[in-house]
Amino acid sequence: MSGLSFWFVPLVAGLFGLVVGSFLNVVIHRVPRGQSVISPPSHCPGCGSPIRWYDNVPVLSYLLLLGRCRVCRARIPLRYPLVELATGVLFVGVAMRFPLGLPALHAVLLGCLLIVLAFIDLEHLLLPDLLTLPGTFLGLLLAVLGGPTPLASALVGTALGFVIPLAIIWAYRLLRGVEGMGLGDVKLLGMLGAFLGWQAMLLTLALAAVAGALVGVGLILAGKGSRETELPFGTFLCGAALVVLFSGPKLLALVRWGWV
Repeated sequence: MSGLSFWFVPLVAGLFGLVVGSFLNVVIHRVPRGQSVISPPSHCPGCGSPIRWYDNVPVLSYLLLLGRCRVCRARIPLRYPLVELATGVLFVGVAMRFPLGLPALHAVLLGCLLIVLAFIDLEHLLLPDLLTLPGTFLGLLLAVLGGPTPLASALVGTALGFVIPLAIIWAYRLLRGVEGMGLGDVKLLGMLGAFLGWQAMLLTLALAAVAGALVGVGLILAGKGSRETELPFGTFLCGAALVVLFSGPKLLALVRWGWV
């Protein structure tokens, strides 16, 4: 295969991913506010001016406008180009890592859900049911259709994804009298179990817990937080799930090797 052929599919996938990322920004902004993602057309949240097509080119328009609305000069959040770039990188990674067909579709759909949920939770400390519950159904449907996650593993993963965090919530409430995890995290873990299967879901939970603990300790040591500081655990789960999506088999093999 020539170099041009090798890079053509990832390049096209990356460009398409940038466009999809622009739509994901709409979802991230509107869903937590209970707004439609279809209408009205894209507009500046500050002045309400419609965004012209030439000001809506992923990443490039942000750079040319210096991160500000053309009409009112309100600042455009850095999240917009970051989401577009992240989605573009996701699509390139999927094109290079997964076979075309159900495996690639499975990875793209999960990756897009994770990007949206990660940024929503980071900004609002919220994981909307409108995304996690249909996402769970979608993960199970892909398993039924013969996707990369076996149906039995997806079903067990969904069940454990709901049961384990509920047990953690109950135990934390019993020991400390407060909630240790939100119900949104419960539904997100159920969705991850449906997409990734039970073993990869447990690995995701472990990685997210370690990352969250490290960040929490870092904030305390820096004097910017305390033991009561609420962290967007869903964001850690989404980040860990992306790692597992692309490196799960290798990580699971390392874990099994460590147990032997």
